[in-house]
Amino acid sequence: MKKFWLIPIVLLITIGTTIAQDTNAFPVKVKLEKGIIEGNYNTHTGIQTYFGVPFAKPPVGELRWKAPQPLEPWEGVKETKAFGPRPMQTMVFGDMKSRSNGLSEDCLYLNIWTPTTHNLKDLPVLVYFYGGGNVAGDASEYRYDGESMAKKGMVVVTTNYRLNIFGFLIHPELSDEAPYKASGNYGILDQHAALKWVHQNIKAFGGDPSKITIAGESAGSLAVSVQMASPLSKDLIAGAIGESGAAINPTLAPISLQEGEKMGADFLQKAGYSNLAEFNKLSTREIYEIYNDSKLFGFPMVIDGYILPKTLPEIFEEKAQAQVPLLLGWNSAEIPGMAFMQGQPFTEEGFTAKVKEAYPKEYKKVLKLYPHGSEKEIIRSATSLASDRFIVYSTWKWFDLHRKNSNQSVYRYLYNKLRPPLVDKTLTSGLAGGTVEAGSNAPKIPEPVGAPHACEIEYCMGNLHLVKDYAWTADDFKVSETMQNYFANFIKTGNPNDENLAQWPSANSDDTNPAVMVLDVESKAEKATNDNRYLFLDKEYSN
Repeated sequence: MKKFWLIPIVLLITIGTTIAQDTNAFPVKVKLEKGIIEGNYNTHTGIQTYFGVPFAKPPVGELRWKAPQPLEPWEGVKETKAFGPRPMQTMVFGDMKSRSNGLSEDCLYLNIWTPTTHNLKDLPVLVYFYGGGNVAGDASEYRYDGESMAKKGMVVVTTNYRLNIFGFLIHPELSDEAPYKASGNYGILDQHAALKWVHQNIKAFGGDPSKITIAGESAGSLAVSVQMASPLSKDLIAGAIGESGAAINPTLAPISLQEGEKMGADFLQKAGYSNLAEFNKLSTREIYEIYNDSKLFGFPMVIDGYILPKTLPEIFEEKAQAQVPLLLGWNSAEIPGMAFMQGQPFTEEGFTAKVKEAYPKEYKKVLKLYPHGSEKEIIRSATSLASDRFIVYSTWKWFDLHRKNSNQSVYRYLYNKLRPPLVDKTLTSGLAGGTVEAGSNAPKIPEPVGAPHACEIEYCMGNLHLVKDYAWTADDFKVSETMQNYFANFIKTGNPNDENLAQWPSANSDDTNPAVMVLDVESKAEKATNDNRYLFLDKEYSN
């Protein structure tokens, strides 16, 4: 029998919860450069929130595939109490849980959490860029929630930016139209526009525009590396945090504008359109479906001579990047070894065969760098090699470039805490973080040998309590408190250390074996043991 009698009770509980949330807050107004917005001041948490704050004109109509344009002033009071629409995307990664109201090309909104009071001002600011391979992601996700960080004494901003074809299409006709004679990188330009908006408006929320730290994970970490290198953004930031990723070959590195324009022209031709003007007349739905049918994993960033004038190694080697403190690191098992083995068994023969295939001239050196004396060792080494090739090496290169080409402190970590089991047994872990339905066509993931990609986000942002997927333990909350405090200290002072935490040494330019902070249940700094792997890959990738 269907239990219809439950429906009124569920509705009452839902309505009661909503009312309870509303009665904890009163409306607060803030005057910005372009007009007045109204958010909420929560009397239980002491945090004010402003969600869905526009930072640029909607990139629709004639502004589709254009650099973001400044807002026009508005009359009256704009209510900013709900997350704005997320950028157009498909559900690529299972761990993305949005709180936004739908999807739209009109997506250039940011969110603010602030603890400011009448006598609490000039606070440090954290601007966080979400991950998702530049094809997915959303600033409203639970794991990026800013309340916990705001309680540490800072203003927190999360921001949307355009994705996939809507954020990165490159085409010669678009380049001809642009005042800077290039195309693509619209999502990166959105990030810069948000950062510029924060710089101009954050004082109204109690923030200090001279104390802005940018941070992000995966594609968000790539974004941090690019904004740090960009002549447009480098003077807007006081510090940078990168979690797993930099826009350096082989990790979604930018290509030349000419290559990108050819890629975009070929895409339109295959889609059956002879010119950009004709393609631009299509609706959101039509472009969304054409892009999805193409099976492309987005479009690359390009060296456009504007927001990104050269490759990151070139910019850093010229010491032209933001000269600010940098904290960065990666996880101990970013991607499973099966990504390297590609169906080969985890045996001596199988591993050796794959190494010879990948490095025919240098396979003996690789086999020494990645031990393979037992099945357990092979699984660990295959995981390390897959992870290094995927995202670890590029992050290490960023670390190495900045420590050798600046006089600023550089701190590196290795995140090593394995996550507890999933609460929902119908789900299983995905290949590079996230979750998928158990028993689906996705490949079965072996038992983890370390911390997978993206797993540290809810720890460092203090949001375990908002992420319900995992059966968190006291150890998880301990690691989260440690990591969050390191990050909060760095955002406030440019140094992650305080007297209550294990000492985290910075890496000097002349260190031959710089330390790494291993973040785990018992966190401690250690001398790195794997840098020879990255030095080898550095030669292979010719960065």
